Amino acid sequence: MMQVDLIVIGAGPAGMAGARLAADAGLTVAILDEQHRAGGQIYRDVDIVASARGDILGKDYTDGLHLTRALAHDNIRHIAGATVWIIEEGTRVGYLQAGGAHVVTGKRILIATGALERPMPLPGWTLPGVMTAGAGQILLKQSGVLPAQAVLVGAGPLLYLIASQMVRAGHPPLALIETQTRAHSLRAARHLPNALRGWRYLVKGLSMIRTLRQAGVQRFTAASEIAVEGEGRAEAVSFTVSGKRHRLICQTVLLHHGVVPNTQMARALDIPHHWDAAQHCFVPKRDDWGRSPQTSVFLAGDGTGISGAKAAALEGQIAALDIATDLGAMAADQRDAQAAILRRAKSVELAARPFLDAAYPPFAGALAPADDTIICRCEEVRAGDIRACATLGCTGPNQTKAFSRAGMGPCQGRYCGLTVTELLAQANGKTYDETGAYRVRAPIKPVTLGELSKMTTQTNESERHD
Repeated sequence: MMQVDLIVIGAGPAGMAGARLAADAGLTVAILDEQHRAGGQIYRDVDIVASARGDILGKDYTDGLHLTRALAHDNIRHIAGATVWIIEEGTRVGYLQAGGAHVVTGKRILIATGALERPMPLPGWTLPGVMTAGAGQILLKQSGVLPAQAVLVGAGPLLYLIASQMVRAGHPPLALIETQTRAHSLRAARHLPNALRGWRYLVKGLSMIRTLRQAGVQRFTAASEIAVEGEGRAEAVSFTVSGKRHRLICQTVLLHHGVVPNTQMARALDIPHHWDAAQHCFVPKRDDWGRSPQTSVFLAGDGTGISGAKAAALEGQIAALDIATDLGAMAADQRDAQAAILRRAKSVELAARPFLDAAYPPFAGALAPADDTIICRCEEVRAGDIRACATLGCTGPNQTKAFSRAGMGPCQGRYCGLTVTELLAQANGKTYDETGAYRVRAPIKPVTLGELSKMTTQTNESERHD
């Protein structure tokens, strides 16, 4: 059984930056990550893709190289292709790799599992040819593949980023169908003075919009009543703008209306969560250093609230400073001095976030979809089924498992959970915190009995050697 000072779960910006700082402080570090190369979703495959498609994906993507290269340190062991399925006693982590089961123990754990794209259940969203915008970007990063005759639907800066990357690749999207309204822009305006501290993000956004305009990409804003149409696959998108119905013929539909924290790991540890009204999602409880109520477990990055790649890296470093001090590798005054610099940088990185959250909220029509729209793809449960559960006395997501099997599929509610909470809260007239979220128990990810038996054998052998 491997033993280290710090176990980092996730090799995205927060995990990589935190691991390197901890290693520089003299701690031994194991990074567990499901991907086969470090980088997380934002810097996916950057080590091999930067030279081939860096000009298309942009500098914000290739900036990830300094983080992935920093993992080359004697104190860091990067365990790729590792799926964490259980955390016990806050220090013992079980993971699957290459068909085998393994265990690593650490004095501290840093959970840096990042974010998920918020599901966007619309009529027709389960048709072949429909995927998330992030999935479309993964195709570009990993394989250089771009969707044909694509329409992008939703809201948020990621739509502009992916659309501008498609333009640079020579395959611009047919159109952007955006859901943000003028009222959202007016509400966001009050955050603009502070957002100017993060002016670089605003300039980047304006530059991407200019790229789309110059490429002749159509943009429709304040869209509602959106539906994907097709027989056997996506063939068109229909929607309403200013009372007028539109229909665009297409082959691919990329959906996106924001990203949300991946909280499965934190919930499996029973770390308390609360509803963040600005980002319309649950976030885990932690202090200014990233320490959770379980004192050996720290959290950092977008898994604690959406902040962006650079802010996530800074959070990982701040957490690592406190961990190093905890374990006697750094003096408190040295920690505080370094943290002050990192916190100032993080403040600048977060300056534009309230403006963006207000300007590009999730699409109301997908938060609470029509009754006949599937919201749990694993079990094919529809929105109307959840509303019916509420009429039978169901007050929280965990009860829906018994009423409808929603949340009982392979993803364990990872993708449908927020939608189920939304539907129940509306139907019962309760707050999101009162309604709650799915309870997560091990295995966090599917594990076979064969893999479990291997882990037991390996653990017993290790104990005999000890």
